[in-house]
Amino acid sequence: MSPADRSLLLRRFSDLVGEHQEELAQLEVENAGHTIGNARWEAGNVRDVLAYYSAAPERNFGRQIPVAGGIDVTFREPLGVVGIIVPWNFPMPIAGWGFAPALAAGNTVVLKPAELTPLTAMRLGELALEAGIPEGVFTVVPGKGSVVGERFVTHPDVRKVCFTGSTAVGQRIMRGAADQVKRVTLELGGKSANIVFADSDLELAAARAPYGVFDNAGQDCCARSRILVQRSVFDTFMEHFETAVRGVVVTDPRDESAEMGPLISAGQRDTVRSYVEEATEDVDVAFRGDAPDGSGYWYPATVVLPRSTTDKVWQEEVFGPVVAVMPFDDEADAVAKANDTAYGLSGSIWTRDIGRGLRVARGVEAGNLSVNSHSSVRYSTPFGGFKQSGIGRELGPDALDAFTEVKNVFIATD
Repeated sequence: MSPADRSLLLRRFSDLVGEHQEELAQLEVENAGHTIGNARWEAGNVRDVLAYYSAAPERNFGRQIPVAGGIDVTFREPLGVVGIIVPWNFPMPIAGWGFAPALAAGNTVVLKPAELTPLTAMRLGELALEAGIPEGVFTVVPGKGSVVGERFVTHPDVRKVCFTGSTAVGQRIMRGAADQVKRVTLELGGKSANIVFADSDLELAAARAPYGVFDNAGQDCCARSRILVQRSVFDTFMEHFETAVRGVVVTDPRDESAEMGPLISAGQRDTVRSYVEEATEDVDVAFRGDAPDGSGYWYPATVVLPRSTTDKVWQEEVFGPVVAVMPFDDEADAVAKANDTAYGLSGSIWTRDIGRGLRVARGVEAGNLSVNSHSSVRYSTPFGGFKQSGIGRELGPDALDAFTEVKNVFIATD
């Protein structure tokens, strides 16, 4: 298919997703328990990502390289079949981040949604066919990771695996892919820091902090689940933060006012509880928000004060609405505590000194940072992690590089 025709089909796919945005959003509320506001944004993100990469096929440039004795040109060619394994926490956007650039580069895609949340992926597969994407070019295969995902790793026709999920599973995929020297992109866990300096707008930093960690009930690899506050303003920040946490609206996700819904499953709620109620070390709960009673895997927004940087709740990814808060002394101490983790995905820095913001951002070992904001992920900019948070980058203008091979051709003219 010509690049222009491929672009046209991706634009049609984008338009069709936009026409079905409300249907997809309502389906995601049922599928994953997301708040309706978040679900509308997520469906819109798939639409926008497809629109963004619909321009890429005709701009997937090679180069002419000056050499002696002839002409040297490079081509970017598709890999072939790409297997994409999507997690349950953000089923629609993360699927789009993989399949949109992969299709734009000319690959075929087999997408495996998470066992808990297959519905929106299956609907997107139907819309792709309706848009004119040829049958077999974008295929959705629900199933267990140990079956479908494992087949992506072992099947020789799958040339690349994109996986978003836990670090432990990502490590297994990487080991398996080594047998065929298969390419991987891994977006894994996180334990990101929200660093609040004394010179920041404390009221604003405290008001925004809950939405940097409790969005999607904390089931977010980019969640700022560790808050570092400069010691001289720690008590003042905590007063404002308590007001903000108690103000988070936790209710039926279909309610237009909902800001946080339930956890995905009973098992996930048990895991989250284990870091607070069943922890082997003492965990001091500073305060909690509210959560409904009755059906649903509810857990209140919870703020804890770890005794040390070795506490589990400070070091491990809880993946729920639990945030640990700790004081720091100066820039060096803040950077050291932020980096004291196996992960390096995201983070925030709050300060009125932009020089400090840049210094600390350069010092923190993470792939996606924001200053005076928690918004560090955009489809037009690269996304990925340092250390055990993953390998490779998604999104941004260079995303097609990860889905293509570079072929070099020399033509003798002597």
